[in-house]
Amino acid sequence: MADPAYRTILLKLSGAFLAGDASRGIDFDKAGRLCDELAEAHGLAARIGIVIGGGNILRGLDTEDTELDRPTRDYMGMLGTAINALALAGLLECRGVPARVMTAIPMGPVAEPYSRPAALRHLDEGRVVLFAAGTGQPFFTTDTAAALRASEIGAEILMKATHVDGVFDADPHVVADAKRYESLDYTTVLAKHLRVMDATAISLCRENKLPVLVFNLTRPGSIMRAIQGEPIGTIVK
Repeated sequence: MADPAYRTILLKLSGAFLAGDASRGIDFDKAGRLCDELAEAHGLAARIGIVIGGGNILRGLDTEDTELDRPTRDYMGMLGTAINALALAGLLECRGVPARVMTAIPMGPVAEPYSRPAALRHLDEGRVVLFAAGTGQPFFTTDTAAALRASEIGAEILMKATHVDGVFDADPHVVADAKRYESLDYTTVLAKHLRVMDATAISLCRENKLPVLVFNLTRPGSIMRAIQGEPIGTIVK
C-alpha cells in the first residue's frame, strides 16, 4: 500500500451521498459502504476531517417558497448536518474507527462543541472528526464551512466529493462532449462561475493557498486514490 500524499485532509460530502433511492433520509447500506472506504483511508494513518451537508434531510430549495425567513431555514439545515454526522460517526465506530462529532452550534448531550484545540487533539490521537452545523451562522454554506475547518486544522488539501469526474466546462449529464479540466486556478473558477464550490469558499481557499480536489466519490476506491495522490478529478490551486 502506497504512503499517503496528504497527511491531513478535509473531505467535503453532500448529504445526497447518504440518501436512498428517493433522495431522502439515510440509506444505511450506502452509508456503510462509504464508511468502509473511510476506514480503509484511515488505515493509511491519515488525519481525516469531514464536513457533510444536510440536503438528504432538508434541501434549501424545499423551503425557499415558504414563509420562513432565511436564518430559520439555514438553522434547520444545520441540524440536518448534525443528523448525518452522527450517523457517519456511529458507522465508523462500528468499523473500529474512532470518530467524534463536533458542532458549531452547542448540542451538549449530542456532540462536542467545536473548538480548534480539541479538534486538533482528536486528529492527533487518530480520530476522524466530523464537523457539523456548518459555520454555526446563517447565510453560509457547508462549502464555506469546509474551507474554514480545513484552514483551521491545517489540512493540506480540501477534497470535494461529487457525482462526476471533476470540474467540466458544461454539465456532463447534459452535454455529451463536455470538457473536463485537469487543473484550474482559483481566479478562473470565480471568473467563469464554474460549479466547484460557492464563491466565498473558493475565495477562502485562495486566501489560504488551500488546494481543492474535486473528484467522483461514486467510483469505488476513489478516496484512497485521492489520498495517495493519484491523478483523479480536477485540482484547483
